[in-house]
Amino acid sequence: MQLKVNGKDHSVDVDPTTPLLWVIREQVGLTGTKYGCGIAQCGSCTVMLEGQAIRSCVIPVSAAAGKNVQTVEGLATNGKLTKLQQAWIDHQVPQCGFCQSGMLMAATDLLAKKSKPTDADIDAAMTNICRCGSFQEVRAAIHSVAKA
Repeated sequence: MQLKVNGKDHSVDVDPTTPLLWVIREQVGLTGTKYGCGIAQCGSCTVMLEGQAIRSCVIPVSAAAGKNVQTVEGLATNGKLTKLQQAWIDHQVPQCGFCQSGMLMAATDLLAKKSKPTDADIDAAMTNICRCGSFQEVRAAIHSVAKA
């Protein structure tokens, strides 16, 4: 099966029903995308598929074959962080950091759809779970990028 992850082609030999998350982590070798719950509730596994945020723990790899997949490792360009990644640092969003790759991907999707999101837009889009409770910092980081 052919996958395009972060702009690079990968040939993987896996069962087509294998969750995309495990292929990204174990076959492609990108471990920024995390396993949290395995039932698409927590958001730790969020990646972009054809520009849309999805929960990769419940998507079979066959659904991603031949499509563009972007992981957190694919956000920065030539080592230069995106404005959102820099805002994450500036607003000290990460606590333990486990959920942050999924949060960044969900926020990237939100800002692609709504360049000036309201608090309600952020609350509706950011359904990822953060056990550390960094939701206020997430909101501040998103608003700072929207204002820039």
